[in-house]
Amino acid sequence: MNQKFSPLRLLHTSDWHIGRTLYGRKRYKEFDSFLTWLAETIQQNEIDALLVAGDIFDTSAPSNRAQELYYRFLCRVAASSCRHVVVVGGNHDSPSFLDAPKELLKALDVHVVGSSNEALEDEVLVLRNEQAAPELIVCAVPYLRDRDIRVAEAGESVEDKERKLIDGIRNHYVAVAALAEQKREELGSDIPIVALGHLFTAGGQTVDGDGVRELYVGSLAHVTAGIFPAGFDYLALGHLHVPQKVNDLETIRYSGSPLPMGFGEAKQQKRVCQVEFHSTAASVQLIDVPVFQKLERVKGDWNGISSRILELSVTGSQGWLEVIYEGDEVIGDLRDRLEAAISGTQMEILRIKNNRIIDRVLGQIHAEETLDDLNVNEVFERCLAVHDVPEDQRPELLRAYQETLSSFNEDDRQAE
Repeated sequence: MNQKFSPLRLLHTSDWHIGRTLYGRKRYKEFDSFLTWLAETIQQNEIDALLVAGDIFDTSAPSNRAQELYYRFLCRVAASSCRHVVVVGGNHDSPSFLDAPKELLKALDVHVVGSSNEALEDEVLVLRNEQAAPELIVCAVPYLRDRDIRVAEAGESVEDKERKLIDGIRNHYVAVAALAEQKREELGSDIPIVALGHLFTAGGQTVDGDGVRELYVGSLAHVTAGIFPAGFDYLALGHLHVPQKVNDLETIRYSGSPLPMGFGEAKQQKRVCQVEFHSTAASVQLIDVPVFQKLERVKGDWNGISSRILELSVTGSQGWLEVIYEGDEVIGDLRDRLEAAISGTQMEILRIKNNRIIDRVLGQIHAEETLDDLNVNEVFERCLAVHDVPEDQRPELLRAYQETLSSFNEDDRQAE
């Protein structure tokens, strides 16, 4: 196994969430700009393979416009110098929707694995160069749904479910890694093995309001880096929106989402990961993604907010704003004041949160809150409180609700 290879360049990205809106505002222009930039970056950096680690779309039933952006991008990349594209499904994606055109896309060297199945060979891809020589093995593991990796049994405790889920995820990765190493032995070449995954690792960094969904009931949403076999030369992960290493390892990474999913991510530098292989040794370079639509969270009292808006207007900002008022003075006409402050500028206010009105006028009443301020568990807990459900019954009811919600989220509503 002494064959020499020229450097192989991969680009790792994930969590595009094409079709996502922000407080009702459609963002297709941003998605289009990002995909155009990504195609140009692939060409300029002479990328050989693109890895997309799940959550291509924001919903399981993407709009026609979202589909158009996706397929147009794939056609553009297929016509470039990039030889391979590997796409796996995330928890937001419909497996059947992604898989439907997979045979057609394969003709363009676009390999799609929307869902896991018993045939592990479908997840272990041997990719070849222009001379038909093998150059890369990819373990294309999609988001592993509960039913893919665990058999439910009557009378199971929460701990039993968590243990079986962890074992199921570990065993799946061990199996695909073993198959990949077997294929490499058969090929007799020192070619790299990379894996994709869409999951939540322990210690992973998130941001409030980023929409990152808990994947499983209980603490199992966060698996440890120790479940991954040592045989992977690079592990490209999706699901978390903050670019980060796992367990401080250079070759196990989340690329993060390329667009800020909410105002909490407004100041976060978005990135994609360029991975260069010399034989099986990987080096990683982070590439900054440009800002296609400026988001700005403005917080404070009225003087602080109005001053910041004035600063933004002087710079000619075209940003979308979230305004959070935290001053002592009760301002009943806050929206009118804010609209006057941005009048004549190209800024838009997408959300206003008047914390002072909530705290002083409404006290403990939550009438001023919107569903945007609460996650699904908090809504359910409020319902339990409103209906005076005894405290000792609430934990079990919440777990049952979470299981139901998890099952609902994993249903593939695009499948027959």
